[in-house]
Amino acid sequence: MTPHPVKTMKILRGLVNLKAPNRGCVVTVGNYDGVHRGHQFVIDTSARHGKQLGLPVAIVLFEPQPLEYFLLDQAPPRLTRLREKLIQLAKLPVDFVVLLRFDKNFADLEPEAFVQKVLIDGLRTQYLAVGDDFRFGKNRKGDISLLKSVGQKRGFVVESIESYCLDNERVSSTVIRHALESGSLDRVRSFLGRRYSVWGRVEEGAKRGRIIGFPTANIRMRRENTPIKGVFAVTMTGIGHRELFGIANIGTRPTVDGHKLLLEVHLYDFQADIYGRLVEIHFWQKIRDEKRFDSIEELKKQIKKDTLVGRKLLQELD
Repeated sequence: MTPHPVKTMKILRGLVNLKAPNRGCVVTVGNYDGVHRGHQFVIDTSARHGKQLGLPVAIVLFEPQPLEYFLLDQAPPRLTRLREKLIQLAKLPVDFVVLLRFDKNFADLEPEAFVQKVLIDGLRTQYLAVGDDFRFGKNRKGDISLLKSVGQKRGFVVESIESYCLDNERVSSTVIRHALESGSLDRVRSFLGRRYSVWGRVEEGAKRGRIIGFPTANIRMRRENTPIKGVFAVTMTGIGHRELFGIANIGTRPTVDGHKLLLEVHLYDFQADIYGRLVEIHFWQKIRDEKRFDSIEELKKQIKKDTLVGRKLLQELD
């Protein structure tokens, strides 16, 4: 992974706020959900060209993601919320991110109009890198051929980046989502280049965990669905310089008739007040699926077993 040059990544919301450098920039467009190793490869390729041309690197993102606009609740769960995506992108050689609102007007934009409005008028694109399956514009009519044709006429280079593969398997957000759903966290780590993690702020809850002897840090997910559910051995960062060990349950807490998606983390040997703190939960290994128990007593017994299993797993993996 190429280290980020000197400046801090800027975030520009909407083309109306975009003031591209007079000489233009190097651009890549996509969802970048997960910011996995395939995405990192595209960004590194763009950064190399940016360095050669003396131009900044810009990434165009859409909010909501196009599938979320079209499929609403039926869209596949995100790997990363926008905040998490921007945190990961800021670690890469990216100079600025352009956030474009994906609404009906944008969905109805013809491919040629997208190129003119976003890439030419907005960003003054000199070099464009996109994945080999990139489609855009109304009814997904725009493709690499159209981009290259327009690029030749308007003076910018278009490069189609081949899929990034590990062990002969294409790295994609879909593949990572399926690996998370099956609990294959080591595989996920290979595809991401880091452990899967979730960011969130610790909120005050009903304190049921404290009542049954297992106090938890409650983190509202700020989403309706998630690709990862169950009980996991985890670590938490964001509290000082320590990496805190614990177990986490991510789901709806069926035993206590929960409905909202919640991430609950029980930390080992830790009792400080961390309400309001922004933390990152790193998922190491799945312990079991979430399930409904017939009584709180059964739940307590299971949590006790889970904490022992989680502690042992983390000691072995450390």
